[in-house]
Amino acid sequence: MMNMPASPLRRAACWTLLAVLLGAVPARAFDQTHARWGRVLDAFLSSNRVDYAGLKANPAELDAYLAEVAAVPAADFAQWPRADRLALLLNLYNAATFKLIADHHPVKSIRSIGTLPGAAWRMPVVRLGGQLMTLDHLEHQIIRAEYAEPRIHFALVCAAVSCPPLRPEPFTGAKLEAQLDDQTRLFLADTAKNRFDAAAGTLHLSPIFTWFKEDFTAGDTKLESWVKPFLPADAARALGAARRVKVKFTDYDWALNGR
Repeated sequence: MMNMPASPLRRAACWTLLAVLLGAVPARAFDQTHARWGRVLDAFLSSNRVDYAGLKANPAELDAYLAEVAAVPAADFAQWPRADRLALLLNLYNAATFKLIADHHPVKSIRSIGTLPGAAWRMPVVRLGGQLMTLDHLEHQIIRAEYAEPRIHFALVCAAVSCPPLRPEPFTGAKLEAQLDDQTRLFLADTAKNRFDAAAGTLHLSPIFTWFKEDFTAGDTKLESWVKPFLPADAARALGAARRVKVKFTDYDWALNGR
């Protein structure tokens, strides 16, 4: 078919896009509400279960969000307030995990992806600041290394049943402190994963607390001291009254958090 001449409106749009790409005019500022990611959560998350099949069939909104994040210049990102930066990184990790699972769906577990143990976390699937990186790099070399914030372990979700609950809203800089506190309380209130047996003097905790023990025990803090402010009131009182506390770790279910 013969190509038709471009309309004046289309030519203007093309020139505007080219100007933005070349830096002649400023690109639209990044949406710090992470509204696109919010729409993905609204559409595919229900009762802490993810509709990965639906997401695989309808990836446009997730792809657009990941493209928005990837387009943020590293120099601009570095100038953002700390809370805005961390909020983006947490959302990016969870969104990239959504994408990874959807792209490989159906799978029984994130650990089923790839041939070697832990392969999913070593795949270059994250775009940020002009770099292509792995989920491992994002979590350990950026989020943990640069922000020293233990509560992130209850915000990052690796698509497993025993992970902390996926927050049904984006993390934002404006609400980050309250959101991280809430995520921690929600996770520690799940007695299948975390509980204090007062009669036995035993604090049962998720393996997350042993995998990343150094994050929770900096400055010689004990695990029981770290978790106490976030436990349900009755459990916190019982823990505070205990003379001796043993810590044991619960089992971790790696089955996919799908539906």
